[in-house]
Amino acid sequence: MSMPHDNLLNRELGLLEFNRRVMAQAEEEYLPILERLKYLCIVSSNMDEFYEVRVAWLKDAAQNTPERILADGSTPAEALAKVSAAAHELVREQYRLLREEIFPALRADNIIFLRRNEWDAAQKAWISDYFFRELMPILTPIGLDPSHPFPRLLNKSLNFIVELEGADAFGRESGIAIVQAPRILPRVIKLPAELAADGADTFVFLSSILHSHVQELFPGMLVKGCYQFRVTRDSDLSVDDDDVKNLRTALQGELRQRQYGDAVRLEIADTCPAHMEEFLLHTFALQKHDVFRVDGPVNLVRLMQVPDFVDRPETKFAPFQASLPDILEKKTPLFDAIRKGDILLHHPFQTFQPVIDLLTQAASDPAVVAIKMTVYRTGTDSVLMESLIAAARAGKQVTVVVELMARFDEEANISWATRLEDAGAHVVYGVFGYKIHAKMLLVVRREEGQLRRYVHLGTGNYHPRTARLYTDFGLMTCNEEIATDVNDLFVQITGLGRAGELKHLYQSPFTLHNMITTAIDREIEHAQAGKPAQIIAKMNALLEPQVIRALYRASQAGVKITLIVRGVCALRPGVEGLSENISVRSIVGRFLEHTRVFYFYNDKAENLFISSADWMGRNFFRRIETCVPILDTKLKRRVIREGLKVYLEDNTNAWEMQQDGSYRRRVARGKGRCAQDMLLQEYTG
Repeated sequence: MSMPHDNLLNRELGLLEFNRRVMAQAEEEYLPILERLKYLCIVSSNMDEFYEVRVAWLKDAAQNTPERILADGSTPAEALAKVSAAAHELVREQYRLLREEIFPALRADNIIFLRRNEWDAAQKAWISDYFFRELMPILTPIGLDPSHPFPRLLNKSLNFIVELEGADAFGRESGIAIVQAPRILPRVIKLPAELAADGADTFVFLSSILHSHVQELFPGMLVKGCYQFRVTRDSDLSVDDDDVKNLRTALQGELRQRQYGDAVRLEIADTCPAHMEEFLLHTFALQKHDVFRVDGPVNLVRLMQVPDFVDRPETKFAPFQASLPDILEKKTPLFDAIRKGDILLHHPFQTFQPVIDLLTQAASDPAVVAIKMTVYRTGTDSVLMESLIAAARAGKQVTVVVELMARFDEEANISWATRLEDAGAHVVYGVFGYKIHAKMLLVVRREEGQLRRYVHLGTGNYHPRTARLYTDFGLMTCNEEIATDVNDLFVQITGLGRAGELKHLYQSPFTLHNMITTAIDREIEHAQAGKPAQIIAKMNALLEPQVIRALYRASQAGVKITLIVRGVCALRPGVEGLSENISVRSIVGRFLEHTRVFYFYNDKAENLFISSADWMGRNFFRRIETCVPILDTKLKRRVIREGLKVYLEDNTNAWEMQQDGSYRRRVARGKGRCAQDMLLQEYTG
């Protein structure tokens, strides 16, 4: 039985709605100004990936399967038209906000971005010296003619199209040249303090420097115009299942081509004349709706580096010191502390350090005989990976399941896989066709003549930097049954054989989806029997149609359902006769909400789980995921309060989803309550 299309919302439009909520943070005048700038940069970063992956997919579908009907009932071409209109509206508002609010507010705080017409004589002299010293030697202008075809431009690189008049030394009169800005150079340059007025932090754009000196690149010719542009390309990777013998080798070949995929978006300066725009569109085989004319830098992501150059605490969020669990504050040795009882970590309010300590201590502990770990995203510089390498070199049995297909982290993961193998670790790439998204760490230690297993299971990646920026839960335990489940999962991933029955854990692609739908059906039964029935779930995305269908049935049966979905949600809440008992809210704040928590009242049993999985088709059926119950009563109460209830009380950063997929900001009545601030206050003082 298929679901009526008008009961599902479009995924891509939902992602754009999320970006609107992020951009709304940049509008908040009470936030520190450099944090507002960061939110604007995050929107640009999100839009880059949106075009590289989702729009690229839509374009491919529109071309190759035009009759396909998407989940919301639209064809790919229809969806693409709606997405393009919404994206252009969002970007227009983004640049208006930058010009009319962010830049003036920065200037009011003595953080100044100088335009070319504002440079004084001393500044012009310094900038000219910078051009000839740092830029000129590494620029390669390319005049277009039969011997110099249009250059192969990297994905998202900054480029300039230059209109020329006259003939060069060889008599060539092409009229057009391309100048590529070297990626190694910063896109914003801070002027020396002596050139800044009144102690201001003063910046100029690399594009402004090149614009002002572009004539130097074409001596004897007249530069009629110079316009920045940037092309975004399809960056999703695919490896042919039937033609791959070594995944790492195959992926390395794909990565070399990623930067040169098909063009999907063109960003150009709003001053670029129509004939130059048409030339670029023809060159990249794009249509008019693929063009974004912007009044400002074509790549706002690069402004993310500006806060690093400004030493003004009042322009940024106040720093905080993440706390330790009480038992670790008492300096109890880590393995001893875990034996005394399960430890719950709530990042970033509580530090990620115990996870790092678990691995670093295991690497040097002579009692530890084996370590097993999954790696999805961990960064290019990771103390965790270094500890695994040290453990392998120390002769311990180290097994690392590295997900090579973690989008945009493929190169880093290939590098770590190579280093781990060189150190003597067993490195496997999971199960071909299924991404390893589970977050599992298993340490085997010999104690009093017997082996004891210690486990960490989390909702977030083993990435110390993002653990300070994302909200996540992690559970440290030596519960033997959970440890056995985790070990069985590692054996299942690295070896061959059928999936066995687990005691406590649920996993994708085998049991997690069925557990969720069964738990929903159980609440329906309770409601039909006249008992209280309730579901509260927090996740990053909700798209899977069977789960949405089950939630609709539960609503119709009278189950109270509260969903906290950070990003895209295909479910329509509050529709009479369909979902009037379902409410959906989204929290966008200082930290990226990343926890996955599932609560089912179950006739007072209150079943509670934390998971690595969102409620999406890929998480249920095309990834290896874990979902672990919180068994300890005290920890269960903590997760319910910290992971769910405080977010339902939030009236500052909360957005309530409407039936049509739009969102309305929750307006505080009386005292404002911000979930993240409350947790910061509780754990960091």
